[in-house]
Amino acid sequence: MPGGLGPPAAAAARGLYRRILLLHRALPPALRALGDRYVKEEFRRHKAAGPAEAQRFLREWENYAALIWQQINEDRQNSREKTVFGIQLTEEKLNDFRDEQIGQLKELMDEATKPNKQFTISKDLEYKN
Repeated sequence: MPGGLGPPAAAAARGLYRRILLLHRALPPALRALGDRYVKEEFRRHKAAGPAEAQRFLREWENYAALIWQQINEDRQNSREKTVFGIQLTEEKLNDFRDEQIGQLKELMDEATKPNKQFTISKDLEYKN
């Protein structure tokens, strides 16, 4: 974000980026991997954003960090029920997205709902004693 923000704000963006990655450590492994990859791509993609877009971007990620922090704390206190991380996007919020953002959201959904492959079986391999 250095292109859109002055040095103090760029330092704040780096701090927010690090804080989000630290928060992700408390997520289930699959969510952590997906979240870390997404955060890295988004921060890289917005590195040269203009000042207004950069401020909006950082505000949304601050909201995300606060939400995830709250949900992690609730998860730690509520050991019986499985916590659902994140929030449901409203239609109003979705209408504010650009086509590019909708495409990214679809890719994220596809990745998040992909069945986990525990191992790969190759027909070329033969079991040997």
